[in-house]
Amino acid sequence: MTDQIRVLIADDHELFRRGVVETVTAPDVTIVAEASNAASALEQARRELPDVILLDVSMPGGSGLDILPELQNDLPVCKVIILTVNEEEETLFSALKQGAQGYVLKGIGADELTGVIRAVHNGETYVPPGMAGRMLAEMADSGASAGLPDLSAREQEILAGIAEGKTNKEIAVSLYLSEKTVKHYVTNILTKLQVRNRVEAALKARSLLSP
Repeated sequence: MTDQIRVLIADDHELFRRGVVETVTAPDVTIVAEASNAASALEQARRELPDVILLDVSMPGGSGLDILPELQNDLPVCKVIILTVNEEEETLFSALKQGAQGYVLKGIGADELTGVIRAVHNGETYVPPGMAGRMLAEMADSGASAGLPDLSAREQEILAGIAEGKTNKEIAVSLYLSEKTVKHYVTNILTKLQVRNRVEAALKARSLLSP
């Protein structure tokens, strides 16, 4: 029998919740509870102990970000995915800093959302590619890469390429390197920053440069 990923969806729009319940249909994903406000989200989470929570930012009785610390304290094993229309980088940083493992924009397709749920449940961090690119670009434009610990000049160039949204292959072409070499540099960057992926590298850089 396939292990079930038990999901709670917290959003104040009933029609949206219904849409998620009806479209996220997979053998390994089950919506076990719904909540329409912050208080109900906390109550349902404590009662149902879901594996993943899809949490809206703007809800009656408090923001989803406001209850993130309580969710992290009461259900440390539960993974939280912010599901919102908000594309502001500050909201993204705040959500991930407070413990959210995913950030998804409403309008995402059902299959893609199901994939994100699986990925986050398995320990990955997810941010929409466009927002991740802008986040890294902001870091590069502010000269953040120069402040990162132990990054060589070449590694800073690789990070700048990532900031522009380039793939490893595109970075390789622009720097006259092999794709395998670029991949090796990316691995080194993540290792030096002690992070698991490019998004976490940007967050680490942000925290190191914060006053």
